[in-house]
Amino acid sequence: MPLYLRKRDLPSLTGREGRRYTSDPMTEGPQRGDAWSGMGTGWSITATMIAGILVWGGFGYLVDRLVGTMNVFLAFGVILGAGCGVYLVYLRYGRGEGGRD
Repeated sequence: MPLYLRKRDLPSLTGREGRRYTSDPMTEGPQRGDAWSGMGTGWSITATMIAGILVWGGFGYLVDRLVGTMNVFLAFGVILGAGCGVYLVYLRYGRGEGGRD
């Protein structure tokens, strides 16, 4: 065992009264019937969709500026970004239990 992991070097996990401190959380996670339990997932999906549209739309805008066209590649970029965002959301959240359809 490495020198820095010896038991005698670790701080004690007992308090003054002799109670053991644990790493258990103070509260439980979101309950199944909780109305706000899916809020984080919803915001994550929304952010993924918006980010895809903004990133690929931004690339399209830059290509439009370099080539000298008017909003041609911007439109393609926005459509591509929306499609990529939908695909990423499907990969992350839409596969169901066990990673299968």
